[in-house]
Amino acid sequence: MTDKIRLMIVSGVREQGKDMFAVQVNDEIFVLDAGLKYPDSSLFGIDVVIPDLDFFAEYGDRVAGIFLTHGHADSIGALPYILRQYDIPVFGSQLTIELAKIEVQRENKTRKNGLFHVIDAETEIDFRNASVSFFHTTHSIPDSLGIDIHTPAGEIVYTGDFKFDPTASEHYRTDMDRLAEIEQKGVLALLADSSNAEAAFPNAAEQDVADYVTNVFRNTPGRIIVAAKGSNLNRVQEVLDAAKATGRKVLLTGRDLAKIVRTAMKLGYLEVADGLLMRVKDLKTTPKEKTVILETGRMGEPLQSLEKMANNRHSMINIEKGDLVFIATTPSHAVETMVAQVSDMVYRAGGTVIQLGLNVHTSGHATGRDLQLLVSTLKPKFLIPVIGEYRLMEVHKELAIRAGMKRENVIITKNGDCLEYDAKKKRFYLTSPVPGEDIMIDGSGVGDVGNIVLRDREVLSDDGIFIAVVTIDRKKKKIVAEPQVTSRGFVYIKANRQLMKDAIEVIKQAIQNNFEHKKFDWTELKQDVRNDLEKFLYKQTNRRPVVLPVVMEVNQNRHRIQQKNEAKKEQNQGQNSKPANKKQTKKPNRPNRGRKVGSRRPVSKKGHTGKNVKKQVAKKTQKQTDNE
Repeated sequence: MTDKIRLMIVSGVREQGKDMFAVQVNDEIFVLDAGLKYPDSSLFGIDVVIPDLDFFAEYGDRVAGIFLTHGHADSIGALPYILRQYDIPVFGSQLTIELAKIEVQRENKTRKNGLFHVIDAETEIDFRNASVSFFHTTHSIPDSLGIDIHTPAGEIVYTGDFKFDPTASEHYRTDMDRLAEIEQKGVLALLADSSNAEAAFPNAAEQDVADYVTNVFRNTPGRIIVAAKGSNLNRVQEVLDAAKATGRKVLLTGRDLAKIVRTAMKLGYLEVADGLLMRVKDLKTTPKEKTVILETGRMGEPLQSLEKMANNRHSMINIEKGDLVFIATTPSHAVETMVAQVSDMVYRAGGTVIQLGLNVHTSGHATGRDLQLLVSTLKPKFLIPVIGEYRLMEVHKELAIRAGMKRENVIITKNGDCLEYDAKKKRFYLTSPVPGEDIMIDGSGVGDVGNIVLRDREVLSDDGIFIAVVTIDRKKKKIVAEPQVTSRGFVYIKANRQLMKDAIEVIKQAIQNNFEHKKFDWTELKQDVRNDLEKFLYKQTNRRPVVLPVVMEVNQNRHRIQQKNEAKKEQNQGQNSKPANKKQTKKPNRPNRGRKVGSRRPVSKKGHTGKNVKKQVAKKTQKQTDNE
């Protein structure tokens, strides 16, 4: 029997972030990473985007586990939403699992700790149809791992986010010997990071980056505000070391950063000198030239927090004259515009900006040379570029061809593609797709915001909304009250009174035409009003606002009340016409208990009958009974 081997691209190609891939070997599926991505400006109001959860609805009973490469949001961010519905084992290094637990607990207060399993680079897990092992990789967070799935047809290797840096410290160093061992087994397919494939220059050694950060701190006379991703522990360590070397104290802002730092310190991945960290209340007493504020923002994204600081809207810190904002993370292409805008705001507030990425070429992702070195080391039969936008995947493909791979063996995919291996022909071919759509998270809603809602939000942001309210009497087929119109974000009403008057006439005509030529239907009536208004407003203004017609009917409540009264009358008539032989029971007359008819019982201030009054009534009633 031929083994069935499939590569499922759920998400993470032709985009930046939201990494999730799967390898199927017969009836077992191994999921590689489960990340999220942060939305760009086109996704109005969306908080984050995650992979298609329909994948687990369709294949969940065959998923053997989710295997994590590292602790960044693009690798672990979708776990809270997956584990909310499905009990699937999760495997990762010690730090990765601890960060995953923090991520899950933030969204789900009751997390399922029994699903998390800690592994390391020496671990090998045997399943029915395959075995899974791991190897150390270099990234901006310690204990990052690559994943190797041993199948009957050969090794399938997934790098996750990685780069090569021979000078990296122990917790960040790639295990080149392990890569050589995997190559000896024969690599069938390599899924490799494409995020930094365009980089023409090699990444600077992390020791050089640390020296640069220290020099910036030493040459800054005032307060320093460092903007960095909280999960970039390598950069956090360099900031802490630079502060210690220059005699400064560090304030950590945000709960997320504090949790991450405490977790990394507890596990020994972060070294913090005694007395280096300070509290918010210490800001007033600590000199500015001795202060470093490490800002990561909500969910590890610092730019929005910097914007609030520059506009005096931050809860704790405002940017003042003489402050240095040190952007210590190389921004992705998607947020470069936002970085420029925030930098402008900082300068307006009196501060200055230094971007690490403009002065030192550093990234947590492999350059073109690194990718070619990886191909030369593993010698895969097939390469599937992942984790990167389309142009980066194409660059990755050309780099691999120059490194000796055949063009037809480098496969560019899209989200939802499923590649099945034909052992006889020794090639991959496309088969039935897997769920690969985006799931958008807006507040507590998961997937309830789709393209239609986003299109409405886009229209609202561009041309605003136009609301028309009209009351009709459908029986008499006439408009009872003059239609009322208003708008928001469309036109200035006071300067466009004639437009509003003309719009009212359009509404009247649309309703009258509907009465005369169509059988009454609420949906059709509203649609007629909407269509006529949209045409009229576009003709007059060349704008397409969202038109919201509100049509009400007069006397609806009166008709309902009449129906209820008639129903009650019929019910009473039915009760009065009972059989005559039925015994009529008469309630006995109750004694007056000493009170006149219509008199009121005294009430205390608290609203209850007073004790003294109760006693007096009881005595009076007893006397009447004795006399009788």
